[in-house]
Amino acid sequence: MSEEREPPPLPGAAQTVFPEPQDAEDLFVSAASAMESPEAACLSAEDISPSSNGPRDDDPDDLFAEATEEVSLDSPERQPILSDGPSPAITPVTPVMISPRVDVAFGNHSSLCICAHMLILIVINVFVFLGDGMNAYMVYKVTTKTSLSIFSRDEVCVKRRFSDFLGLYSKLASKYMHMGYIVPPAPEKSIVGMTKVKVGKEDLSSVEFVEKRRSALERYLLRTVKHPALLKDPDVLQFLESSELPRAVSTQALSGAGILRMVNKAADAVNKMTIKMNESDAWFEEKQQQFENLDVQLRKLHASVESLVCHRKELSVNTASFAKSAAMLGNSEDHTALSRALSQLAEVEEKIDQLHQDQSYADFYLISELLGDYVRLITAVKGVFDQRMKAWAKWQDAQVMLQRKREAEAKLQYANKPDKLQQATDEIREWEGKVQQGERDFEQISKNIRREVGRFEKDRVKDFRVVIIKYLESLVHTQQQLIKYWEAFLPEAKAIA
Repeated sequence: MSEEREPPPLPGAAQTVFPEPQDAEDLFVSAASAMESPEAACLSAEDISPSSNGPRDDDPDDLFAEATEEVSLDSPERQPILSDGPSPAITPVTPVMISPRVDVAFGNHSSLCICAHMLILIVINVFVFLGDGMNAYMVYKVTTKTSLSIFSRDEVCVKRRFSDFLGLYSKLASKYMHMGYIVPPAPEKSIVGMTKVKVGKEDLSSVEFVEKRRSALERYLLRTVKHPALLKDPDVLQFLESSELPRAVSTQALSGAGILRMVNKAADAVNKMTIKMNESDAWFEEKQQQFENLDVQLRKLHASVESLVCHRKELSVNTASFAKSAAMLGNSEDHTALSRALSQLAEVEEKIDQLHQDQSYADFYLISELLGDYVRLITAVKGVFDQRMKAWAKWQDAQVMLQRKREAEAKLQYANKPDKLQQATDEIREWEGKVQQGERDFEQISKNIRREVGRFEKDRVKDFRVVIIKYLESLVHTQQQLIKYWEAFLPEAKAIA
């Protein structure tokens, strides 16, 4: 087993009382800035500029306000923005212990949360495969380093199965979604992908699947602990600290619980169509339409980026084939200068092949994964709007029932039946309480959703800004390397005589 990726050390920090969830919007700031070396995680909160990872104060909406340097590709004396050497961010992977293919991947930079003067770092490694054949499963090593006082220790390492992550999400969703909280969804279960891993652990596609899942789980935990209410939840603390967890059997896709979940989803879809809510708040009507449109466009963009990744991989394969053919032609060429030029061309194409591979990893880990995460997050956002609609329907049903009870009481009074009148009065009092409770619940979930959507929008802008900049840097680096390789080859081509 190759050496495991150790999380960077955290500085000592004084214990601080965790603030209440009312300040959820400004409680956490994602430290998604570049972390080219492990020392980046050791920065104290005082050393981190509030504007270093976000838009400048003079123009908060300008994503490219800091891009003030003009880059010319026409000048032969240009200075590269990035390193001339091969990108250190791309590292090979091994079947057992898998390091991220791209260190600038969004998930890795998201592993660090900064809250006031408190830090929490979460790193996930693929620990080991257990079991044989189709009964094999992966165990993940979850390392948490933190200075938050709600944790019993500053550093803890636990081992978790994929089903444990699904079980955690199921518990949090059942406790918080009906209150209007946006619970980050766990990565989806892939029966096909996991079957391929079990059949051929040494296959490259299996290795990539394992790394994708590891990265997705790391981002899922980060988004969960960024939420102040979820961070203090006992189930989250138990997940991050407890050495043993009860096995989450209800998360199996083909189990009875899985079939029941599908039936419940179908029933919820039918109920949603039957509820006709008279929306009196223009803000909610506008936001629901906004998220519907955003969902459609993000799904289209995600599909396009996935297609781009596939085409970039095909380009890499074809470039490698061209390099091999050029090398064979150079070996069979009698003309010395032409043979040397063809051999040099083959070497250049091999380097370009590696560049295409690296760029395909950047396409996936930077853009595609971010879009996939937000497609699932927007589904969660739409889910809390559905919960608000259910709360409204419950309130309206209570009002209808109260009206029926009052009508029944009036009939009893008219029929002069005092023996049943007291029972009717008690039922009216009971339903009046339910109507009042339903109204309070509806107002509370509406308030929570407003706060949650505001927090979600802030995080979304920050996440996309960081990823867009990283992606542009990767594209610039690729193009600079291409120009460097071709400029170095040009004298060889001119030397053919």
